[in-house]
Amino acid sequence: KTLNPQWREQFDFHLYEERGGIIDITVWDKDAGKKDDFIGRCQVDLSTLSKEQTHKLEMPLEEGEGCLVLLVTLTASAAVTISDLSVNSLEDQKEREEILKRYVWRKKPNKFLFKPCSWWVFLVYKFCSKFSLIGKSDPFCVVELNNDRLLTHTVYKNLNPEWNKIFTFNIKDIHSVLEVTVYDEDRDRSADFLGKVAIPLLSV
Repeated sequence: KTLNPQWREQFDFHLYEERGGIIDITVWDKDAGKKDDFIGRCQVDLSTLSKEQTHKLEMPLEEGEGCLVLLVTLTASAAVTISDLSVNSLEDQKEREEILKRYVWRKKPNKFLFKPCSWWVFLVYKFCSKFSLIGKSDPFCVVELNNDRLLTHTVYKNLNPEWNKIFTFNIKDIHSVLEVTVYDEDRDRSADFLGKVAIPLLSV
């Protein structure tokens, strides 16, 4: 019930310079019981913004009226990473052995101790669909751990996509739960939910 909303939401995106940096934002009027009405869209080209400072942007909406006010900060982050399975360093056997030495369960009388973990690796390999519609899905995967959120690329027109991505997360609490959600991308509206799994780190 307002034409001048203030959301005050913060979103963290992980930008990889070699892939460009265009953020596409759409604004909608939510209608209960029927299709939402499109209000307008704008694009933010992050390559034009300087790093390590906060930019206040007033972006006029294309295909509509009004503007969005954004605060955008580009800063370096090494806490979370995403890489291709084929080029990941964990394929090196010596590297894997060193990791196992550093982060292992070791038994002592009547209890187990866990060496403090600074990071954790999770592999997103493929998605096996139970749907029979041929070539209709454009699936992508969202991996979330606490406040960190990473996405795979979208595999278009495929019901059994293979992403082959490795995600590296900083672990602050071994009791955290990793959430992996698969969506079907839809250009003109919100992505469709395809499935979700929650993995307690202590169970791995």
